[in-house]
Amino acid sequence: MTEPRLNHVPCPGIAAPGTPCAQAPAAAQLHRMAYWEWNATDQPAHPHVVLCVHGLTRQGRDFDTLARALSGHARVICPDVVGRGQSDWLADPMGYQVPQYAADMLALLAQLQQQGPIGTLDWVGTSMGGLIGMVIAGQPELPLPVALHRLVLNDVGPTIDWSALQRIGKYLGKMARFESQQQAADALWAISRPFGPHSPAQWFELSRAMVRPLPDGGFTLHYDPAIAVPFNALTQDAAVAGEAALWQLYERITARTLLLRGAQSDLLSRAAAQAMARRGPQARVVEFEGVGHAPTLVAADQVATVKQFLLAAEDAVAG
Repeated sequence: MTEPRLNHVPCPGIAAPGTPCAQAPAAAQLHRMAYWEWNATDQPAHPHVVLCVHGLTRQGRDFDTLARALSGHARVICPDVVGRGQSDWLADPMGYQVPQYAADMLALLAQLQQQGPIGTLDWVGTSMGGLIGMVIAGQPELPLPVALHRLVLNDVGPTIDWSALQRIGKYLGKMARFESQQQAADALWAISRPFGPHSPAQWFELSRAMVRPLPDGGFTLHYDPAIAVPFNALTQDAAVAGEAALWQLYERITARTLLLRGAQSDLLSRAAAQAMARRGPQARVVEFEGVGHAPTLVAADQVATVKQFLLAAEDAVAG
């Protein structure tokens, strides 16, 4: 399958953390989440589902290269997290937090299960998508169709460097206007060099879905700038408290776990990655040289690493 199908799932709103329900009723936050679906052509509802969830300012088409490589073997689902891409925007920006994102993924999985029973469920999460994955994988009591089988965390873990969050905060929500998609791609590259080497064609392909057209013929970024509101409200003390909670979740993960790390990442330190290899699911760690935060899963070696992990026989993964 060379191109995905665009589908949607209705998602209930939940009260943002710390917000009284009377001030932010769930009904006001009802929304649709878009997702891109890649299927093996001979089996539209393949029982092996791979859910690929993107980073903070990204969208589901980030995974096109990986999804093409997997689509002959699995049903690959790449959502646009609410507020991004083709998904709805929330009325209350404080809803743009992991609890709402996790609830949306549960609604998505329930819809996929109705369309065709899920036999094997794997998760690939880049940065924010990995945090959502840890929240779901670390709570086995959640109503998943089946237990999470394999988990790929792409340059993220319970411990996140505060300086990296400050760096991201400098550009998050700053909505520029571009005259063309190429101008947008060039501007995005200026803040995305840590992603590592890409050919001009690779980067343009990654950037096409990162913008939306304006009525005057120009382009702007694809996401709701209000996603910056809860991000900028985060304090260092709150981040430390969140780290402790994430480690508790990580310790409860039973899925086989692969941790990818950009060798020059400023968000996930080597020490944190080593701790993740010792604790909880004892993740297997693979580093990519010349890459910071985060590997885009476009380079052949990155795609091969993930594909081999997700499709390997049990004894091969254990070995």
